[in-house]
Amino acid sequence: MLEAMHRPALVIVTPALAAANNGNWQTAQRWARMLRNDYAVTLTDRWAGGDEQLMIALHARRSAVSVSAWRAAHPHRPLVLVLTGTDLYRDIARDVDAQRSLQLADRLVVLNERGLAALPEPLRAKGVVCLQSASRRRVLRKTSRHLRALMVGHLREEKSPQTYFDTARRLAARHDILLDHIGGELDPALGRAARALMASVRTYRWLGALPHAATRARIQAAHVLVHPSRLEGGAHVVIEAVSSGTPVIASRIDGNVGLLGTDFGGYFEPGDDLRLATLLRQARDDAAMLPLLQAQCAARAPLFAPEAERATLRQLLASLTCLRTRTEAPP
Repeated sequence: MLEAMHRPALVIVTPALAAANNGNWQTAQRWARMLRNDYAVTLTDRWAGGDEQLMIALHARRSAVSVSAWRAAHPHRPLVLVLTGTDLYRDIARDVDAQRSLQLADRLVVLNERGLAALPEPLRAKGVVCLQSASRRRVLRKTSRHLRALMVGHLREEKSPQTYFDTARRLAARHDILLDHIGGELDPALGRAARALMASVRTYRWLGALPHAATRARIQAAHVLVHPSRLEGGAHVVIEAVSSGTPVIASRIDGNVGLLGTDFGGYFEPGDDLRLATLLRQARDDAAMLPLLQAQCAARAPLFAPEAERATLRQLLASLTCLRTRTEAPP
């Protein structure tokens, strides 16, 4: 009990809480669990003042108000900024609030191995790579009657659901290739497109937003996870697939290559629905295709072990606590 009373207070700011059911929330919730033995952790979508010793903020632009308020109130206390895909590959190049957040943070965490290269060169020394993790799941036996592909991504432009839609149309005559899609209707126009596609292409099924546990179970049961995003910081659904023994087919963007490696055999260029359709046909028709991708994913799986992520986080925060303690110490 005495030890718990002396844990430093840590606030994690995430622009999305549980109701959003998105990657930011999953990251924040997982980190809170990992750090609770060492820190008294609070989760919030906006920091309104407090006497915590450390802050972790997710999203340079959307958490900019909290970042600025923290630095004004606590100029010598550690501030870790976690950069999302929209941060790294869009906002920090043109949004002044995101740029200011980069300057104010002590450390800039990126979630894929290529992320540091996207930071402004003068700030790369503050960068830390922290690969996210997922619990390992046993590999399920899959039916040979059909191939079930699964996309997990909300209906918004960054996730490129249109690429998946167009692929479904190309494969409409292949009744042995089924395309499921999990994701909330964030863009009403894309929601209408998904409903229209279901009405016209019987092999496409949009399941809407599902709870995380149900989504994870469907990832585990699918023959292949399709991840067509145009912009990602380090997609947790890719990590969950790898940790479930489910092969991945993904767009060749830095956020995916920084998880799966440069030599991975399941890439297609962003937006290339023709190539994605070809890869899915090959996955169904070539008996060697999915085992090859599965073996490549398995080779990357140790990078996404929870103990590796926890060790990176603990080391990062411990080093910052020492640094700020020296800075605050009186002369």
